[in-house]
Amino acid sequence: MSPLTILRIEKLKTFGNVAGSDDHVLRNRETPNADPTRKNVRLIGGEDSRSLEEIVKEKISTLKHLPRKDAVLCTEMFLSASPEYFRPDNPSLSGQWSDSLMQQWAIASRDWLAQNYGSKCVRAELHLDESTPHIHAYIVPLNDKTGRVSHDAMFGGRGGQGRIKLSKLQDSYAAALAPLGIERGVKGSKATHTKVKEYYQAVNSEPLTAVWSNKKLEPEPFESATNYVARIQNDHQFHVLNHQLADRAFMQERLESAEQRARASEKERQRLEEIVRSLELKTQQLRDLELSDVAWELGLDYERERWRGHGHIINIDGPKFYDFAPDQQKGSGGAIDLVMHVNNCNFRQAVVWLHERFGEAGVERAAIAHVKNRAADIIQTEPRTPFQLPVEEKSKWSSVSNYLTQKRGIPENFVELLHKRGLVYADDQQNAVFVMRNLGEEPQAIGAFLRGTRGENNTFKGYEKGTVRREGWFHFRLGGQPTEPVEKVVLLKSPIDAVSFAMLEYQLRGDVPPNKTLYMAVDNPKSLPVEQLQNIPNLQVAFDSDDSGNAAARVVKELLPQSKRIKCKASDWNQQLLDYGQQQQQQQQQQQQQDDELSL
Repeated sequence: MSPLTILRIEKLKTFGNVAGSDDHVLRNRETPNADPTRKNVRLIGGEDSRSLEEIVKEKISTLKHLPRKDAVLCTEMFLSASPEYFRPDNPSLSGQWSDSLMQQWAIASRDWLAQNYGSKCVRAELHLDESTPHIHAYIVPLNDKTGRVSHDAMFGGRGGQGRIKLSKLQDSYAAALAPLGIERGVKGSKATHTKVKEYYQAVNSEPLTAVWSNKKLEPEPFESATNYVARIQNDHQFHVLNHQLADRAFMQERLESAEQRARASEKERQRLEEIVRSLELKTQQLRDLELSDVAWELGLDYERERWRGHGHIINIDGPKFYDFAPDQQKGSGGAIDLVMHVNNCNFRQAVVWLHERFGEAGVERAAIAHVKNRAADIIQTEPRTPFQLPVEEKSKWSSVSNYLTQKRGIPENFVELLHKRGLVYADDQQNAVFVMRNLGEEPQAIGAFLRGTRGENNTFKGYEKGTVRREGWFHFRLGGQPTEPVEKVVLLKSPIDAVSFAMLEYQLRGDVPPNKTLYMAVDNPKSLPVEQLQNIPNLQVAFDSDDSGNAAARVVKELLPQSKRIKCKASDWNQQLLDYGQQQQQQQQQQQQQDDELSL
């Protein structure tokens, strides 16, 4: 079994917690599992004789903001490796190890702490008086940008992003120890995030044992437990191995269990971690630069809860700022506006300035936020121009009506019904104007579809400017009672197809549908009102039978699984209506001939 890295962290939220941890590490209080004959070594902070509490207080006093009541004042980090590394020949010999291996691990760990945390790591203590060498490091989680202490910003809090930061922390430490042959534990293992306190609690369940020349020291016959313990503690030739910190059996049992759980869910964990990383990156890209960081780069100093300098007295509240200086008295929001205000420069100059200080990624974030702010202002202040239907030209209606009845085969009485309802009329160019409405209780006109009717073979069709295609459709209802809900919806490609399909159903049935039916023109699944249609039990998709219509029907099926595909026999439903009309006319002529022959 390859040796594994061990890294645990503990939050110290009060100075009492800091002092208590310091007393334990410095052995100022009785520690039963520690061997008093062995000395521990200070790896970092040896030049400072003050208590850990005093050092942490001094660090925090330099911050711009006092810590919140629930803030983490100091983070304790426990570093070690599994026993296989320190005693490769016999990991079970607790309290013994190779000095050369121990020193290589200690130096690598000290260098990793210094490289990652610098002066924020105020102390690191190497413990050699327990069963396995380990390090207690203390890090004050200072956030230089915000001027606060923030454990979550450095090590991660709860949730997906916190787990990612802890995972990256484990990766980093494992990479530092990789040259020594020490590997990282399985990613996703719950053991990787065990706290220092919990780790000690688990270890404390181990029994008291002692060894002498690799042999267990057994109690004498009829010897009491009290005398047995006293005899061990009074004899310095024995190594007291109480609690078996990082014992092989302890590590193996828990690692095997954790690895089994981790392997079972590793793929899912990786997928979720990738989602969180992607969302984290997108969120970061959309978030503006911290205005306090920008103010600092602008040369302002934070005094009495204001950023001061260059004649400015600026208060920053999240993404907004206000200048209280007598000759300013104005505010705005965003990093770019702040630079323009303080530097008295234009937009282009502000962008260049931010690029020099925050790089390409930083200036892109500021630019995105700037555009979002401007867009929000425009949305709130710019007046809306309501949609205007094309002006009706009543003198053209007879020509449009003839087109719909004669060339398109739509019954005259139904064309007039649609006209009276205001769903179709003629404009000044003799276009048939099909009014597009939303699906509210009282549908409002928010668009229009135009179909050319003038001249021979007129192929013009299109939408009136200003039409809201995602929220408006040409639609009408037939059958059922006025107060009944819609039970059936038929989706068609165009208004003329919608009318043609409804008339085919009417002529075949000889009456309107028994249940309220909505006929609706949807030329593209992009404009499909999924929410309004998802609870309709009978949904028919009657798009054209060509490749385009079939592809659109498949998209609708994915969005609305209850939908059913209906195909026409002709090129489209209007042509099928025309064909049906011709068949009916032929049958009537044949019937008339038969009647005439009988009368003779």
